[in-house]
Amino acid sequence: MKVEKIVVIGAGTMGSGIAQWFTQQFCSVELVDNSTDQLSKAINSIHTSWDKLVEKGKLTQEDVHKMKSLLKAGKLGSVNKDADLVIEAIIENLEIKKNLFRDLDNYFSDHTILSSNTSSFPIELMADAVKVSRRSRFLGLHFFNPATIMKLVEVIKGKDSDHKLCEDLYRWFDEMGKKPAMCKDSPGFIVNRVARNFYGEPLRIVEEDDESKMKEVDRVLKEVGGFKMGPFELMDLIGIDINYSVTCSVWEAYHKEPRFAPHKLQKQMVDEKRLGRKTKHGFYKYD
Repeated sequence: MKVEKIVVIGAGTMGSGIAQWFTQQFCSVELVDNSTDQLSKAINSIHTSWDKLVEKGKLTQEDVHKMKSLLKAGKLGSVNKDADLVIEAIIENLEIKKNLFRDLDNYFSDHTILSSNTSSFPIELMADAVKVSRRSRFLGLHFFNPATIMKLVEVIKGKDSDHKLCEDLYRWFDEMGKKPAMCKDSPGFIVNRVARNFYGEPLRIVEEDDESKMKEVDRVLKEVGGFKMGPFELMDLIGIDINYSVTCSVWEAYHKEPRFAPHKLQKQMVDEKRLGRKTKHGFYKYD
């Protein structure tokens, strides 16, 4: 499996984390975003992370110097058309993703693997946007935040994805220290389908914006359930807007099955722009 030249589309939290992880495997990585400011912010954040790891003795200065030379940032029209793997990590909007994949299909070489980091949309729907000849090299690669620490990556085989290609990528990630899981192409795949109940039931338990109840639910699930973070802490970390969007997508995909239904409190938080840690206020407040 040749995975040496990587292009990551989207320099948000997930995209920058994915780009950082691949660079730490000493791949050549190009991070792409329409926003120059976002690209600059992402690169600076990654460099700062590496410098701190050097201070802690977890990386050598020599390795970090090499990684910084391997990581580039730019616009789509300037990146290597001969990339081995492209990972889309943009907003969870199906039509925007499909439009992007049409452009990617026309831009990159025939051998380039196109993949989506989507957390909820079926791969088959996005594969419809590319040429029939490309569909065997189109699949899902769903990472988890923070991508540099979380071991799991879901390898999602679409209807037309080449089975051997998916298996080869599975083995490559395993060799690189990830814990890959082969998933069928169904809404939410494995983790986000199971996680709807991890978030949904606590929301139904607290019912309203009551921080004391949220803290109690988080405490019980950590102390008794063994989770590292409670559901409200985790939603704040992920971003309540992202969590709400995924919940709505999975709910719609399962024909509005009640157990996947979004909660009114999620929508309230999004409407009030209380999105979690990134806005310093979500279910909890942050300094």
